[in-house]
Amino acid sequence: MNPLNNHRQSLILGIVIALVLTVLIGGTHFYELGFARWFHIVSGVFWIGLLYYFNVAQTPALADAAADKGGPGGAAITKYVAPRALFWFRWAALATWLGGAWLLGRSGNFLGAFSLGALPGASSPYYLLIIGIGAWLGTIMLFNVWAIIWPNQKKILGIVAATDEQKAKARKVAGTASRVNFVLSIPMLMCMGGATHGLPFVGG
Repeated sequence: MNPLNNHRQSLILGIVIALVLTVLIGGTHFYELGFARWFHIVSGVFWIGLLYYFNVAQTPALADAAADKGGPGGAAITKYVAPRALFWFRWAALATWLGGAWLLGRSGNFLGAFSLGALPGASSPYYLLIIGIGAWLGTIMLFNVWAIIWPNQKKILGIVAATDEQKAKARKVAGTASRVNFVLSIPMLMCMGGATHGLPFVGG
């Protein structure tokens, strides 16, 4: 069976290739922080990639489909695409946050980051401030996914019973929360990269 014909098998194949490369380059010694960073990055690409898809492709496309009275409508997207995309979206969000918490915890920076480097004895206040801002933005975004977007999407998709009025309200609430995450993701990514590589125009 060709693993490229199935997205799950393709994902597994990519992970296997990465692990084989790790062994070939660095041997069999397990480096936990490196693994945590890789897990955090891959999960984050899943999460933010889907967030951008929702905001720049699916949501505008559904609005156009609703406005096109003679067109096919958006039923196929809401029935087949959205539930699958939301599954990967919400679990990737959780995996990204847990991976980041794991990375910060094992490096001894969890409390320092979430206190924005304000705890006494902080060894790298610039790093902790910048990575901490990113961590807080990511935490707000995770809350939006699980506490606001997903409960309202369940009403929109018919997973939870809701009236037409409740569905209309749910669309607005979920859409706003998703758009907030879209906006916050941009400074969040800047901070995640900027903590070790310097902020644009500022430097580390």
